[in-house]
Amino acid sequence: MLEHICQLARDAGEAIMQVYNGHQPIDVARKQDDSPITAADLAAHQVIKRGLESRYPDIPLLSEEDPPAWSVRQTWQRYWLVDPLDGTKEFINRNGEFTVNIALIEEGKPVLGVVYVPVTGVMYAAAGGKAWKEEGGQRHQIQVYDARPPVVVVSRSHADAELEDYLSQLGEHRTVSVGSSLKFCLVAEGRAQLYPRFGPTSVWDTAAGHAVALASGAQVTDWQGKPLSYRPRESFLNPGFRVSLF
Repeated sequence: MLEHICQLARDAGEAIMQVYNGHQPIDVARKQDDSPITAADLAAHQVIKRGLESRYPDIPLLSEEDPPAWSVRQTWQRYWLVDPLDGTKEFINRNGEFTVNIALIEEGKPVLGVVYVPVTGVMYAAAGGKAWKEEGGQRHQIQVYDARPPVVVVSRSHADAELEDYLSQLGEHRTVSVGSSLKFCLVAEGRAQLYPRFGPTSVWDTAAGHAVALASGAQVTDWQGKPLSYRPRESFLNPGFRVSLF
């Protein structure tokens, strides 16, 4: 299953890059929540939807670009949770820091996850309690790594006062700004030790990166110390959370 999902993410990435490498300005529309959407989001969604429905017809799909009604998904115990293009702002700015996110949720937990970076071809994947990074045709297992002072990874596009206050009380550290679910992956591969998040995120933003971080040995909890859960609920919004070694 994991190999198929990795290939599906590559196929979605190829659809994204056809738009990204075009010579025309990227057309941006606005969804009801005022978040941006492009032709690349929709093209990647269609690739993933077709691939999942043809191979796994019994597993329902929750995608950012076509979320089912609450009445449809409220009893789901096992489902795909997908962000076809995570980091649309980074895509629009053409800085390369956007990803394809595909996760399998079982009883509220992300048990399989793939985070693919179309611009670089880097793939992060997790299943069976192990996480890997594939780059340049080489795949190796990744795990968290402690460092002092710690590297704290923060969002490139979503700074807020609460985060600034938290960082000011953290003690000695170094900060790195990155877009999309790559923040989870930097902790997972030991290049960062902490990802604190206070601003809003949706479940499709975090599930695949959560799977990778979890399988690498990291913890993903809300600010009360409870594991971030993907059990169906009416709202798609996550609480604030932290990704850390301890």
